[in-house]
Amino acid sequence: MHAALQHEPLTRSGEDYLKAIYRLSPAGRTASTSEIAHRLELSPASVSGMVKRLSEQGLLEHVPYKGVQLTADGRRAALRMLRRHRLIEAYLVAFLGYTWDTVHEEAERLEHAVSDKLVERMAAVLGNPAVDPHGDPIPTPEGDIHEPASIPLSEVPAGARVEIRRVEEGQPERLRYIASVGLRPGVHIRVLDRQPFQGPITIEVAGRTHVIGNELGQVVRCASEQE
Repeated sequence: MHAALQHEPLTRSGEDYLKAIYRLSPAGRTASTSEIAHRLELSPASVSGMVKRLSEQGLLEHVPYKGVQLTADGRRAALRMLRRHRLIEAYLVAFLGYTWDTVHEEAERLEHAVSDKLVERMAAVLGNPAVDPHGDPIPTPEGDIHEPASIPLSEVPAGARVEIRRVEEGQPERLRYIASVGLRPGVHIRVLDRQPFQGPITIEVAGRTHVIGNELGQVVRCASEQE
């Protein structure tokens, strides 16, 4: 498998596939062709072709009647790209004046072009951060990643106080709105009310009351203040 990675360098498209499959298959779950196609905004036919090529390189494994999952080499390659992406985001915010709603597309372009040496210099200058500006964990150079336990804000019971851990959102306009409400990683909030049947959620942030939709609550992940 290692030889395949050496003799057939991953294309930019291949790297994007591995990242997408990593995100779609937590805890050993498989990713279907339709899920991959939806995430990458591609046709199922083109996805099938790339999945076949990545499988031949030893990066993916087919699970009969279920989909695909990353092999050990595939997971290593995916985490390498996630490290690049998230460190670039952190660097752009810390040193170049980007905001958390503008870094994603820039990092998507840069992650395929920068060298490992440059990425590690960025990490050193940043103080080797554990998370990126959205609270997403940054893999280590060895390919390890720590995913702290968290639940969506939409599942936090009324009356509970929680800390925002991460925001799983890529749309700039929604990130701007989330920031305007004050829902950033590290912020402590209290859930005042949660309407049934996926209704709106009333929260208190820094002494101010806000009402947000259930859909938005699903991308804001939290943990109890004691954790």
